[in-house]
Amino acid sequence: MKAIDYSQIYVSSIQGRYITYDHLNKFISGLSKSFKVITIGKSVRNESIKSITFGNGPTRILMWSQMHGNESTTTKAVIDLLNYLQHETVNALEIAKECTLKIIPILNPDGARDYTRVNAKGIDLNRDAQELTQPESRILKKEYDSFHPDFCFNLHDQRTIFNVGKTNKPATVSFLAPAFDVERNNSPSRKLSMQLIAAMNSKLKELIPGQVGRYDDGFNANCVGDAFQMRETPTILFEAGHYHEDYEREKTREFIFHALLKGINTIILNEIENYTIEQYLAIPENGKQFVDILIKNPMDTNEVLKSTSSVQYKEVLKDGKIVFSPTKHIFETTPLEIFGHKILNLEVKEDIEWLENNKILKLLD
Repeated sequence: MKAIDYSQIYVSSIQGRYITYDHLNKFISGLSKSFKVITIGKSVRNESIKSITFGNGPTRILMWSQMHGNESTTTKAVIDLLNYLQHETVNALEIAKECTLKIIPILNPDGARDYTRVNAKGIDLNRDAQELTQPESRILKKEYDSFHPDFCFNLHDQRTIFNVGKTNKPATVSFLAPAFDVERNNSPSRKLSMQLIAAMNSKLKELIPGQVGRYDDGFNANCVGDAFQMRETPTILFEAGHYHEDYEREKTREFIFHALLKGINTIILNEIENYTIEQYLAIPENGKQFVDILIKNPMDTNEVLKSTSSVQYKEVLKDGKIVFSPTKHIFETTPLEIFGHKILNLEVKEDIEWLENNKILKLLD
C-alpha cells in the first residue's frame, strides 16, 4: 500500500483532550453520502448517541470510543480514519467493498461533557456488560446484536503511569485480547484477536519501537470486551497512552490511526494467518513505573519537596479545556525503579526555577 501522508489526513479542527459531540458534529455532518449517520439512542441526559456506517462489504467491524467520557484520543483517531476513508483512495474503495464499518464515536456523551470516566449516573459502562443498567450500555448491546460484527474494536485511553515491561519507555499504545474465562484460555476468537494485535504491532514497531505494551488480561465478565469475547466475537482493546511531551495526545492519535488502518487492512486482505499468537505474547506487559515529574535530590530545607519525589498531573476541566494540575503522587506499591516523563534535579538551578515558574510547590496538595 502507498505510504500515507498523515498531515493530509489529520483533522486539525478537532484537537485537545476535551472532546464532545459539539466538537464532532460539524465534521460528521459534512461527511459524504458514502457514510450513513444515524442516532442510535439517547444518553441519561437525553443527548444523542450516533453511529457512522461506511462500506457494504461482507466483513463487519464494530468499533466504539469514549465509553469512558474522559478518554478521547481514540475518538480523534477515528475521525482521522473517517477522513481517510472519504478521500476515496484505492485502499478506501477496497475497504468499502470488503468491509462494513460501524463506528460509535462517543458512546458516553454525558461523561464526555463532564470529562469523567463514568456516565451521568456515576456508572462505569465498562463494568455494566451483564446487568445493562444504563441506557448507553443497552445501546451498545443493541448495536452488537443487530450488527452481528465479525470483529469488535473497543477504544480507550490509559494513564501516563504505564511503561513497557520493565523499561523506561512509555506505553504509548497498549493492546489486549480480552479473556473469555477465568482461566484465560485461548478460544478461536481470542486467538484471532491476538493475531490481529500482532499485525497492528508490526506497523507500530516501525513508528514507535519499544513503546507498545500489553494490557492486563484478568477476566471480568462485566467488562464489555470480555463479554463479547465470551460470545465468540474477536474483540480488541486499544489503549492510547503517553508519548514524549504529548499531553494533548495529538501524536498518539496518529499512532492509533495507523493501528486501526493496519487492523482493517489485515482483515480485508486475509492476512491474519501471517501473524502468530507467539508474536502477541512477545509484546511486553505494561508496568506502572512512570510519574509525570520525578524530583531527584529533594531539598531538606523544603518540607513539601522533602516528602515529595513524584508528581502526577490531575486532569481538570476548566472553561472548556483540560488543565493539567500537578499533585503529589503516592504509589499503591512502590516499584523498584521509578521513571519520570520529566526529571528534575534540585541541585540544578534551572530545575528549581522551572518548579517555581510552574507554581508546582504552591499547587501540590
